[in-house]
Amino acid sequence: MNSGTPAAGHCPAPRSSADASIGVFDSGLGGLSVLRHARVALPAEDFLYVADSGFAPYGERSADWIRERSAVLGEFLLDQGAKALLIACNTATAAAARTLRERWPALPIVGMEPAVKPAAAATRSGTVGVLATTGTLSSSRFAALLDSFGRDIRVVTRPGSGLVEAVERGDFDSPATRAQVVSHIEPLIAEGADVIVLGCTHYPFLRPLIEQAAGPAIRVIDTGDAVARQLARSLGQAGLLRSGGKGDERFWTSAPVSQSAPALRRLWQPLARVDALPV
Repeated sequence: MNSGTPAAGHCPAPRSSADASIGVFDSGLGGLSVLRHARVALPAEDFLYVADSGFAPYGERSADWIRERSAVLGEFLLDQGAKALLIACNTATAAAARTLRERWPALPIVGMEPAVKPAAAATRSGTVGVLATTGTLSSSRFAALLDSFGRDIRVVTRPGSGLVEAVERGDFDSPATRAQVVSHIEPLIAEGADVIVLGCTHYPFLRPLIEQAAGPAIRVIDTGDAVARQLARSLGQAGLLRSGGKGDERFWTSAPVSQSAPALRRLWQPLARVDALPV
């Protein structure tokens, strides 16, 4: 176990008030791509966002490590008053969603999954490309997704090594990042994919480069909007939707604040403030 990831020490109770906040965490800043959709879908809600950038990327870490780290981050967000959790990370969802739901059975917990189902419906060639982290692609959750929705299509996968790190650096359009994107997209196209699924929440921030590399005939899909709608449904079913007013956001990072702040302000808004994560 990495010394930066203490085992979960207590089990705080979730808040049951509609006025409480929604806790969100990701391995870094990629989950902001989901938070964008959640902010549109839920304009009255307050969000608490943890970017675990000090330990990004999660894709190469063990499932046990991710489960323990996710419990630590979940506890922190509940201590801050969260009424629900949004796991804005495909890798953490695959490794830890079930564990977190068992730990907090009364808590609305919404996670991510690669958009294999809509991609299967959209493909004309019968071949779908999935760009994701190694952790997501090797997970039992992804295998189950393929078993459910990938039986009648051919799915080709590609681990997007280096792309999470580029987003964390705020490097969205340098020649090096462009070359990395091309190196991942071209093999999927060569295999005949006419739909590409972005299976990591960091990747939508590179979508302009991905679409440029793929060309206009290739459809690119991510699940941020669908996840935001599911979060709204879950809160509504639990009677936890806030009505009226304009929500706010608060951000924490496990990386040095000086490292995360410039990228956060570029990805979210210029005056966004991020604090050091104390766990």
